[in-house]
Formats: sequence, C-alpha cells, structure tokens
Amino acid sequence: MSRGVPPPLLLGAEAVEEHFPPAALLIPALEAALANFSRGPEGGVAQPVRTVVPIQKYNGFLGVMPAYSEEDDALTTKLVTFYEHPKDPSVPSHQATVLLLDPTNGTLKAVMDGSVITEKRTAAVSAIATKLLMPAGSEVLCILGAGVQARSHYEIFMELFSFKEVRVWNRTKENAEKFARSLARPVQVCSTVQEAVAGADVIVTVTMATEPILHGEWVKAGAHINAIGASRPDWRELDDDVMRDSVLYVDSKEAALRESGDVILSGAKIFAELGEVLLGTKPALCEQTTVFKSLGMAIEDTVAAKMVFDSWSASS
Repeated sequence: MSRGVPPPLLLGAEAVEEHFPPAALLIPALEAALANFSRGPEGGVAQPVRTVVPIQKYNGFLGVMPAYSEEDDALTTKLVTFYEHPKDPSVPSHQATVLLLDPTNGTLKAVMDGSVITEKRTAAVSAIATKLLMPAGSEVLCILGAGVQARSHYEIFMELFSFKEVRVWNRTKENAEKFARSLARPVQVCSTVQEAVAGADVIVTVTMATEPILHGEWVKAGAHINAIGASRPDWRELDDDVMRDSVLYVDSKEAALRESGDVILSGAKIFAELGEVLLGTKPALCEQTTVFKSLGMAIEDTVAAKMVFDSWSASS
C-alpha cells in the first residue's frame, strides 16, 4: 500500500455471508441498480462489458468486471475465474474476488470473497425477473443443475414465492439426490430434463452445459425460464425452439449480444432489459412464454459488496 494509506479490509466467505443483506433489502437495491443501468448515461451507472481473458493451457477464463454506481457512490472490480474441468475436484469451477475502492480517491478499501456475492446476487436478480414474468398462480418450480447456483436459487425462491412442488435434475443423478437431501423440504429428483420440466411454471437452468439441454417442445406454454448458465458466445443451454417461441428479456443487451450463445446462435430478438420493465418503459408479458437470459452484471456485485461493507462497518 502507499505510505500513509491504511491496508484494505479483508473479508472472507464467512464474513461476507454474515454481513450479506437479507432479500428484503437486497432486492430493492438491485432493482434500482438494474433500472439505473437501463436509463443509460443519465442513470449514473458506469459499467463496460466484462473483459474475458482465456487461459487456454489450463482450459480456463479470467473475467474482469468493473462498475461504478453514482446512486450508491460505490466503485468495485470483480475478478472471476472459471475452469471448465478443474484437475482438482476440490477446487470450485468458479472463484471470485471483489475489490471495493473509495470512489473519491481510488484507495482500495476492502478485498472480499466474491463467490458468496456472485451466488446470492445472481439468484436475487433471477427472483426479480421471476416476480415480474412468471405466470399467475405458478405452483411448480424446476431447477436444472445441482451446484451452488441451484442452492442459492432454491433458497431465495422458497423465501419469496409459494411453489407447491419443486423438481430437480442434474446430469449426474447422484449429485441431484445429494442436493435434494440437503434441502429443508422434499423435492422431486427427476431422471430426465423432459420429466423435470413437464408442466413446470418456472424453470431455472444453472448447468455447465455447452450444448442445449432444454428443448422447446418440453416447455409448458406460458412458463417462465431463468437461463443462468452458458455464459460464453459458443455455449448453449436452450435450443432454438425455446428461444424462438419465447419473449426474451436480458440484464444487458450489449452483453447478451456479445457473450450469450443462447442469444447469438439462435438469432433470437431481445425484447427488453429487465431494467426497462422496472422503469415501466417495456411491459412484462407474463401471459406469454418468457426467458430471462442472465449473464450477471458488475453493477450487481457493486451494490451487494457495498451493502456487505456497510454492514461490517456498522458492526465494528
């Protein structure tokens, strides 16, 4: 550190978890950030599309995600790594660190574990999309995947919504069964994607798939889909039928057209950003089949990290 500048606060995963805001506080803050982003320059959000550095020798990627929120007066950069097939199975495929800086002078204020932030803010944004777009009277939730994002989505969806039935599928059924046993309420473990999504009102795809696993012929008309995986331009989770027959919402149009294989390779037309729906400039067509393609935005990390830091500061 520079002479006279105090060292940054270091917050590990446990501390971030302890000080992470409850959904009742996080959701409104994220809604405001999404709306401000979709306002354009007058919204006070500065956020370029993430820079992705391939590490071809080790089959990995490094993403750099800076953002500034004028409303929150918060400046962060997230460093996130993704390895498709880690040689050590004990090492997570995704790891992240968030740097929180003082926007007035650039001083590094905190270094935080970013994995908890990523997991929880991603699920919270999916919950916002679901609140806006799911069909009335939704009763059946389907989660495709059984990793950390499956858990974070399950937790906030159970907190905010009243689903009567939850189904889970994973490519490795043993992992789906293990995931199901760890949950507070019974869920149905399905052997196939088709079985899992049949008649489901809300579908969450949180997989490591690089080819489509969800086919349009299986999806109930009027269902809402949160597509979280396949964050590279040549990766897919949803087939062309899903993309063609759905109204497509995204977090960032610019990012979706550069990063999402589901959008790019299908040629699907983007109807609206989620922030535009929150602003009231585009409608939530919840009577139609809808897809929210989530790539995750740095401004979401900024808002969540600032709330974690403020909570820690208030308690210390």
